[in-house]
Order: sequence, then structure tokens, then C-alpha cells
Amino acid sequence: MELGCLNLILLLISVHCLNYSWGENSQQQRASALTVVEQTEENIGKRKEEATVEDDLDPEDIEVFYPTNKWQEVKPGQAIPAGLHVRLNLETGKNEAKILDDGNGKDGLKYWKQGSRHGMVNTDSKSFTAEELKKALKLMKQEGITDIDEGHEEKVRKTFRPIKELMEDFEAMNVVMETDMEIINRLVSKFNSTSATLENKVAALFDLEYYVHQVDNAQHLMAIGGLQLMTNALNATEPCIRENAAFVLGSALSGNPKVQIEAIEAGALQKLLILLATDQPLAIKKKALFAFSSMLRHFPFAQQQFLKLGGLQVLGQLFQAKGMESLRIRIMTLLYDMVMEKKLIQEVQDGSAQHQEKCHQYEKVNLLPPMLEQDWCILVPKLLTSTDHDTREKVLRTMNLMISSCKNEYQAMQGLSSLLNMLRSEYEELAAEEQGEGEQDGYFLGLLNSVNDIIKKLG
Repeated sequence: MELGCLNLILLLISVHCLNYSWGENSQQQRASALTVVEQTEENIGKRKEEATVEDDLDPEDIEVFYPTNKWQEVKPGQAIPAGLHVRLNLETGKNEAKILDDGNGKDGLKYWKQGSRHGMVNTDSKSFTAEELKKALKLMKQEGITDIDEGHEEKVRKTFRPIKELMEDFEAMNVVMETDMEIINRLVSKFNSTSATLENKVAALFDLEYYVHQVDNAQHLMAIGGLQLMTNALNATEPCIRENAAFVLGSALSGNPKVQIEAIEAGALQKLLILLATDQPLAIKKKALFAFSSMLRHFPFAQQQFLKLGGLQVLGQLFQAKGMESLRIRIMTLLYDMVMEKKLIQEVQDGSAQHQEKCHQYEKVNLLPPMLEQDWCILVPKLLTSTDHDTREKVLRTMNLMISSCKNEYQAMQGLSSLLNMLRSEYEELAAEEQGEGEQDGYFLGLLNSVNDIIKKLG
């Protein structure tokens, strides 16, 4: 009876000990994950005295039992690995444990695993060689990776659907990816359809404008006859169609020589001039001027045609028309750009045949003389009364460009001298504030220099 109770007690203690994990022995300063230490001469000398073993066990595992082939006392709260002989010493009343006599594994090494935790016991001694540590670490990594991979694979399988199923769903929904050119084809067909409503046509033009900003797309529009369609739409009876057609043309023409040539051959320049010269809503005038500017910039042939068709006179009338004040800066900027284009081309020292041909084309564009004849020397300085610094900057820039030809007109303008002196005082203060903030070449200093240049040239 007494022997049966003893066996029962030993069995309970064994089951209890199987649930323990390796902890940290604070007295011996050992941790419990495996860190491989390279075998330097210093390490070889010390490896039988101590081993560097670290782990990320829970903080409460504060003391570890290191078994040998002899019975040793298991202190209260001390963690022991699974697979040991455990007994209750009836003489002392304390628990004791030792390594199984037959062991498992070679070279005195015993590996154990409990859940996601791993450990190793050296049955020959309390220390481990570097080779033993590497071997144990390799085994633990292999087991850990296998577990993680299997769990990760299962998680992915539950979270994501197979590509085959996705492809089948896309086919069922008739999802079709269109290229830009296919979209342009569809939009042109939609606009040109006899069954399309006014709202449909405006929507098609709105979408087309977005796509033709790209050079290739604009050229594709030209290739399928869309450019001619937009040019013809400038004569549409509906104002919203004329406005949006001009907008599409302006975006397609901008910086695109091939489209510029095609558009002028299609008669777009004349039709845009008609929109600018006739009574039209401001919205149409803005879009027409945008397309007109895109047609003329960096295209000397179109500039020649502009002068022949009386375009400068049309812009002069638009500049002075009531209700069109918002267009004045745009008109002045366009004229300034065309004058500067010719000037910069002529100043470039380039003996190539291509450059010589370009110079020859710009020589036929004499924009400044008719500007002087049509009182642009008087029209431009009037915009200096604006309180907007950006507007003043563009006016001063244009005045400086024209001053050699407009000097007499500037000197004769009543109030211009006092206005320039007032601007100089204002920009001296603003430039000083900029310099005080560390900006040596600030925006207002540039405006001050422009004002001073004009005053000096007029003096």
C-alpha cells in the first residue's frame, strides 16, 4: 500500500514536470536561446567553463535545472526539461531528477520540443561546444520554418482566391482593358453618332480633351479624322459644342508640330479667328484663344497666316472690348512670346541647315511693326494700373521688349512716369523685406530691376 502511494506520487510529479519549459538561471547567468559563438582561441579556452546560450523564454521562468547522470535536487519553482527520471526522496522529502540511463541522441545531446519551444540537454556536461550549438540551432530552425511555412500557406489559402477563379470572374463580368487609342476611337464614334444627345457629345469632348494632351494620342486623333471633326465642330450651333471642340483642339495642338500642320490645312486658324472676332460668350472666347495660341506658338508659318488674315487687328479689338478684361493678359503674353521667339532664334549661333531654315521662316514674320501701327505701345502700359504683381511683371517685361520702338509713345503718355516711380518705391520696400529674410535674388527684386530699366531708358 505504501509502495503504491509512492508510485502515484512519483507519477504525478512526472506529469507535472513534463509541462515545464527551459527558463533562465539567474545564479549562473545563462540564457536559453542558442547563439553560436565562433571558435576563436579565446573561446576554445573558455568553452568548457561556460557557454553562451540565449532564449526569449517568459520572464517567470527564472531558474533552470541542469540534469546529469546523478540524482540532483529539484528546487521549488525550478523548470526541468521533459524526459528525465524524477523521484521523491523519502529521506529528505525533496524532489530529485536525473537523465535517463539510455539517453537519446548521439554525443550526449538530448533535444526536446514542447509546443513552439525547443531545447537541448548535454548529458555529458553542462557546457556545449560551438559545433553542438550549430547542430542544435540548425535542427530548431528547420522545425520552426516548417511550422511557419505550413501555417503561412494555410493563412494565404484562406485569405486569397486562386488566380484561376479571378480570371473566370473577370470573364463573366466582361471586363475589357482598353488602350488610349481604343478609347479615343470610341469617343470619336460617340461624338459623331447621329443618335448621340447633346449631353453625350459634350461628355465625349470633355473626355477627349483629357487624352489628347499626349502627343501620340493627339496624332492618333488626327489619323482617324478626329481633328477635322473638331475643326468642323467650331461652326456648331450649340455654344457648348463650340467651346469644348476649341478646348480639344487647343490641347491637341499644344507642342505638337504634326497636328499644327494638319490643323492649319484643315482651316482651323480661320475658324478660330471668326470665334474671336464675332459676338460669342466669354467661355467660348477663352477656349478659342487657347486653341489660337497653341496654333501660333513655335509655328512661324501659322504666324505668317495670322498676320495676313488680320489676326493682330482681331486681338486688338478683343483686347479693348468690354467684358473681356480677363483675356488681356493672355493676349499680351501671346504677342510677347511670338516676338521673343523670333529674337531668340536670331540670336542663336548655329550654322546648321535646319537652323538656317528656321531663321528664314521667322524673317517672314514681322510682328512688331504692325503692333506699333495699331497702338500696342499705348495699350500695353495701361495694364500697369493692375494691383496684381504677376500682371505687372508681364507688362513690364513686354514694355522692356518694345521700348526701343515705343520710347516716344511711352514718354508722351500722361502719368506713366509717376506710375513707374510709384512702382519703384513699392518694390524697393518689398525687395528690402525679401533681403531681410535672406532672399538675395527674390521675386520683388526682379520687378524692381525691370522698373529701373524702363525708367533709365526713358530718362
